[in-house]
Amino acid sequence: MVLSPLILPHMDDPSAFMVREKHMKFIPAAVATYYDEPLVPLAGKGSRLVDLDGKTYLDFFGGILTVALGHAHDRVTKAVIAQLQRLSHASTFYPTIPMVELAEKLIASAPGQLKKVFFTVSGSEADEMAVTLAQAHTGNLEVITLRHSYAGRTVMAQALDGLSSHRAVQSQIGAVKHAPAPYCYRCPLRLDPKSCGTACARDLKELVETTTTGRLAGMLVEPILGAGGCIPPPPDYFAIAAEIVRKHGGVMIADEVQTGFGRTGKMWGAQHFGLEPEIMTLGKGIANGLPMAATLCTEWIADSFTSRTISTFGGNPLACAAAGAVLDEIKEQDLVANSAERGKELRESLVRIQRQFPRMIGDVRGVGLMLGMELVRDETTMNRTPATEAVSQLMEETRRRGLLIGKGGLHGNIIRIAPPLNVSAEEIEEGARILMKSFSAIQGG
Repeated sequence: MVLSPLILPHMDDPSAFMVREKHMKFIPAAVATYYDEPLVPLAGKGSRLVDLDGKTYLDFFGGILTVALGHAHDRVTKAVIAQLQRLSHASTFYPTIPMVELAEKLIASAPGQLKKVFFTVSGSEADEMAVTLAQAHTGNLEVITLRHSYAGRTVMAQALDGLSSHRAVQSQIGAVKHAPAPYCYRCPLRLDPKSCGTACARDLKELVETTTTGRLAGMLVEPILGAGGCIPPPPDYFAIAAEIVRKHGGVMIADEVQTGFGRTGKMWGAQHFGLEPEIMTLGKGIANGLPMAATLCTEWIADSFTSRTISTFGGNPLACAAAGAVLDEIKEQDLVANSAERGKELRESLVRIQRQFPRMIGDVRGVGLMLGMELVRDETTMNRTPATEAVSQLMEETRRRGLLIGKGGLHGNIIRIAPPLNVSAEEIEEGARILMKSFSAIQGG
């Protein structure tokens, strides 16, 4: 791809060094950055990102699975500019054309009986709204979520988080119960996934009977655990879990913030597992990078929420215009199918890399364009000690060669790979070549 001079550094831009210096001075150290010397993005187009030093990268992480259609997508850009010239803000006090048109498109694409939309600004807020809806509808407070899960950074979301590294303070909400994650590579019950009968899902019954009142508001789950390390559950996990949760009065909440909009090779991640949630949360890729999220629910759950609610920025016209363009592009270009096909090619490449480095790469997992590689000290001797330093080394090597990837997991030892939904077969090949060379560079490190 030939990049336009408009997105290359200008003479009047500050240097990357100056930006990093100001970042250190004004931004708290708790706001994490990647790399020994943080990268300073300047601009991008499609799957390519350009930093302030003029170096071009193949972006296989997209701002945490957020730039669903790639950087500066023409259709999204035009939709936002056209809306900006007409109306940039209104708040939820006023119905707007972009809001109702987007709501209609979301409902048309949603699974099951989801017929109402609450617009918010972030995935954290969407998840918090989902739990509030479940509590208001059922009259119960207790909510189950999974260890290794991530729901966000608000007070409720931090209580839901199954990763201690994302909790700034001790959990302040006691109604949240954490169930064992269906993490087959590191089974929390020390069982063989091939013969366990999905014991982690069946354990929910005892969890409810021993740690709750027996009356649930619901269970909030990521169809595939994202920040926890790209962990998909066994095929029948959610069928078992949903039966137990609903038997105890609760509803199922699918957190599709990362798995939604075709990311997994289906429109919604829950569709891989036959789960039809009563509530669903969306974010990240919904507006290709503009701040936006949504909580979808059934009509009867929406009707049971009788208190007044508003959002200053929820349903913002600019974000709604962007999201509408995203949905139109996904549908018209059949990007769900592209995600499935390119994801299959990418996974096959990752498995080939694993065969070259069997001691270092313990597991390759995920579906569609949401893939992970778990790095360990020595898989061949069943030593699955997390190789956190190897991930940091690998990321430095991939950056040096022009590839951006992410990381996750409780111990930060899992590589996360998530190209745009419209990534090409050639770009998949290019990314895989860089990964192979980068693993070769750190082998034995």
